[in-house]
Amino acid sequence: MIETLVLATHNQGKVKEFAEMLGELVGSSVSNIKSAADFDLPEPEETEDTFVGNALLKARAACEKTGVPCLADDSGLAVDALDGAPGIYSARWAETSKGRDFNVAMERVNNECEQIDGTQTARFVAVLALVYPDGREEVFEGTVEGNLTWPARGDKGFGYDPIFVPNGHEITFAEMDSSDKHAMSHRANAVQKFKTYLRDNV
Repeated sequence: MIETLVLATHNQGKVKEFAEMLGELVGSSVSNIKSAADFDLPEPEETEDTFVGNALLKARAACEKTGVPCLADDSGLAVDALDGAPGIYSARWAETSKGRDFNVAMERVNNECEQIDGTQTARFVAVLALVYPDGREEVFEGTVEGNLTWPARGDKGFGYDPIFVPNGHEITFAEMDSSDKHAMSHRANAVQKFKTYLRDNV
């Protein structure tokens, strides 16, 4: 069993999602789940050029600081019409002088696509990296396909959720109840692989 697992993220939306999806592990595979904020961890600069690289970078940095197993996520929206952008730069597209504002990021996606009309295909990608103090590393990847819509709809999600409609649905991730989103999201897919790993190896 992992005594303490640190979620190496400063994104409170992700912390909430992880807590909901990993809750069943507490007491079985994991004794205690903490966040980066609990350890006052600095947010490392993401210098890699892939989701896997950045997830590992963040997990390694957190593990080095805490000395306990750390789970980091790198995720983003990949739009086919934009050759996969914003991709690993999804959060940076939201940067403003006053902090991150994903309304700005979504507007940029709409503008660069020269109007989102519901036919632009895109996917969310999530990579989870688990790093142990002894140097062991595991990577879990999940994706979900869909289309982009405009204007943004819904207030239940975060990030680009208000403009993403998953295949087979007519509402955005931000209009879905969290339980419905967690049943299909990119992060949920990656988390399911992580859970399977824990059940088989911890």
